[in-house]
Order: sequence, then structure tokens, then C-alpha cells
Amino acid sequence: MKKVYIYKGFERFWHWTQSILIFTLAFTGFEVNGAYEVLGYETAVNVHNFSAISLIILIIFAIFWHFTTGEWKQYIPTKKNMKAQIEYYITGIFRNAPHPTRKTILSKLNPLQRLTYLALKIILIPLMVITGILYMLYRYGLNGEIHSLKIGSLEPIAILHTIGAFLILAFVIAHIYLTTTGHTPTSNIKAMITGWEELEDEDDDKKENNVNTEKNEKNENE
Repeated sequence: MKKVYIYKGFERFWHWTQSILIFTLAFTGFEVNGAYEVLGYETAVNVHNFSAISLIILIIFAIFWHFTTGEWKQYIPTKKNMKAQIEYYITGIFRNAPHPTRKTILSKLNPLQRLTYLALKIILIPLMVITGILYMLYRYGLNGEIHSLKIGSLEPIAILHTIGAFLILAFVIAHIYLTTTGHTPTSNIKAMITGWEELEDEDDDKKENNVNTEKNEKNENE
């Protein structure tokens, strides 16, 4: 194993700020929907709206960062090792099987993570942003008058927003659990705090591959 600086400063800032905002949105969103009363309805709405706007601004900066650094390539789907990764999550992870894919600076995500995060970024997050904006601007003030977006009913928007919220919540729960499946239960979390993570040494793998190749060639000659 060797330490590699794999998560850059903005990447870590974006990750943790996004996490805080999502938890805040979930907490206030459930209160707005009447699940409980802690902050009070009006305060919960104001905090929810402020957090939503903050998240949208963060998303804009994150999109800019991804495209200017080339990090968007991390989310390109691949079929390579997809079956092995699925089998690992279903059974292998519970019998301490070796991970079928190796994390590197240029490939931080396994095939299932790539697919999941891509769907999150191009489907689920846009759904939440669009329905949230429509919800906030359904009635809005302008020049002392109340205007409307002329939407027949908020019900379908509210349903879509709620479904999206539960899907994100399910993703967060799964994400937190999977962070504990590194070579130690806290190694992935520590890496996202410091930026440094212990990864398998590529040089050792190359040496092992060379040895295996030599053995195969020797067997073939014999």
C-alpha cells in the first residue's frame, strides 16, 4: 500500500458542503411536510429555501470544476468488471473477497458507482432542482404584485419532489454504509477529509504480473 493524494481541496469542500446541505434539506423538508415540528413551519421553509439556493450555487461551481479539470470523465459508464462488481456487492463483500476493481487517481469509481453517480447528476439532482424551483416560484412577488407560473396544480410537482427526496435519502444511506467497506472502516472517510488514501502499489502489481507472465511462458515452453 502507498499513500496517494486522490481527493483535491475543492472536491472535499464540495463533498462535505453538499452533504451538510442535503441533510439540512432532508431535515427541514420532512418538517415542512408535517412529519414533526422542531423549528416551526415558517423557519423550516426559510431554512429549506436558503439551503436549496446554496446547493444550486454549489452545483454550478461543481459543474464548472468538473469540466475545467476533466474530472467529469470519472463518471463515464463502463461495462468492464460490471458483473464482477455486482457479484462482489451481493456476496463477495460478506465473505471478505478481494475487490474486483482498483481505485486510482484517474479511476476513482468502480463501474456501479460510475452508473449510480451519473444517474444522480443527470437525472435525480436536476429533478430535485427543477421541481424545487417550480415549488418556490409557484407564487412569487414582483413589483408589489403576486404572480403565478400558471401551473394547474402543485400536486404532481410535490409528488415528484418527494419521490426524489426519498431516492436521495436511500442513496445517502447506501453511500454511508459503503464508505465503511474500505480496507478499514474509516479509511474512506479519512481520505475524504485529508485527501490522502492508501492504495495498492501499482509497481507491486506490475512485478506480480511480470512474474505470472514468466511462469505462464515457462509452462507453455515445457
